Amino acid sequence: MDLERRIVKAGRWPMTGWRCVPRGGDRRTPVVCVHGAGVSSRELRPLVAALGAHVPAWTVDLPGFGRSAKPPRPLDLAGLGDALISWLEAEDLPPACLVGCSFGCQLAVDVAVRHPERVHSLVLVGPTVDPQARSWPRMIGRWLRNSVRESPRMAPLNVADYWDAGMRRVVATFEVAMRDRPEDKLPRVAVPTLVVRGEYDRMVSQAWAEQVTRLIPRARLVIVPGMPHMIPFRDPQALAPIVTEPAASP
Repeated sequence: MDLERRIVKAGRWPMTGWRCVPRGGDRRTPVVCVHGAGVSSRELRPLVAALGAHVPAWTVDLPGFGRSAKPPRPLDLAGLGDALISWLEAEDLPPACLVGCSFGCQLAVDVAVRHPERVHSLVLVGPTVDPQARSWPRMIGRWLRNSVRESPRMAPLNVADYWDAGMRRVVATFEVAMRDRPEDKLPRVAVPTLVVRGEYDRMVSQAWAEQVTRLIPRARLVIVPGMPHMIPFRDPQALAPIVTEPAASP
């Protein structure tokens, strides 16, 4: 399905998002996909298109990335979370199912803990950062091992996004991700949560995915066979029915 591009003033910055809704409109819980560190929503738009045949689906470029405004200084986790909340409010969305991918999971958790009234449910796809990978050498090593199973189309998109954002902002955002301690926040997530890991995800260990699931009071874990870290880009059609389940729950 076709995606509609939308630009709204969200707090201090214009932000660019994309939506795809079933024909005739839909009043069901919207699904909002949140992209990872250093990149834009381009990696998630295939999933939004797959979801849009069934539920209202959205994604957005966070400030500093993609087609959204570039703040003079990189935003920290709280700043990015506040921007996401401002965008949800500017689009007048009801409580949404937030689908985080990679670092987007950390943002989704932060928003769910600080603004539970804005979140219907969570889907954490490849949640970072595994405590055993919170250093540049370890993170880069995992990224290299994972990359051999990713779509060959993803690397050029990532390089273009890094160039567009600027390496200072990209590096700063990865450092924000590594400083964060999601394990301290996960027990305070009150909404139903689905943790999703690709069978061959080398960025997120099975042990960490299981720990995330244990720490969240109302969570369960789904393993997607044959998939690496970036399931939304590698096989959005396989992920879409998994994502729609929490959004459809009361």
